[in-house]
Amino acid sequence: MLHPATVHFAMVLPLVASLLGVLYILTRNKGVSTLSLWATFLAAVAMGIAWYTGSEAGPAVYDYLSEEGQAKLLEHKRLGLYLALSLCAIFLLQILGSKLGKFIIETLAIALLLTATLVTFVQGNDGGEIVYEHGMPFKAFMMEEIINDAVADAQEAQSADEKVEIYEEAVESIKMHAKDVDKLYSSPTIEEAPQQ
Repeated sequence: MLHPATVHFAMVLPLVASLLGVLYILTRNKGVSTLSLWATFLAAVAMGIAWYTGSEAGPAVYDYLSEEGQAKLLEHKRLGLYLALSLCAIFLLQILGSKLGKFIIETLAIALLLTATLVTFVQGNDGGEIVYEHGMPFKAFMMEEIINDAVADAQEAQSADEKVEIYEEAVESIKMHAKDVDKLYSSPTIEEAPQQ
C-alpha cells in the first residue's frame, strides 16, 4: 500500500511552500518567490499522488473499518481531492501574480496556501484517526463478533464434537481475517512477529 508513504510528502511540501511564501512576503526577494512557486507545484503534485494512492487503498480497507470509520474514510477522500485541486489553483494564482508582477495576487496565493496547509494537517490527523481509532480496533471487534457467533452456535449444538468443530472454525476465521487486516496495515502477522 503506497498511501502511507505518499502522505508524508503531501504533509511536508505545503508547509515548505508556505514558509517560503511567508519569507517572500517579508523579503520580496524574487528568488524566494520562485522557490515558493516550485514548492507549491511539488506540493500540488504530492497531494494529487496522495489522493490517488488513497483512492486505490480505500476500497481495500473499507470493509475493515467500523461504520463511523467508513463514513470518515469517504469524507477523507473528498477532502483530499479538494486539497489537491486547491493546491493546483493556488499554484496557478502564484504564477499569475508572478508573471503580472502583482505582489497583492502573490500575497493572496500565499494566504490561501497557508490555509490549505492548515487544512492538510487536519486531513493528516483525520487519516491517522481512521487507521488507529476505526481500523485497528475493528480487528478486535471483528474477532469478538466471530467468537460471539461461535458461542451462540455452540449453545445450539447437540454434541461436544459439534461444539469443538464450531470453535475450530471460529479460530480459523479469526486467523484468516487477521492476516488480511495485517497485510492491509503492513503489520507483522503472528508468525512473522519477533519473539521476545
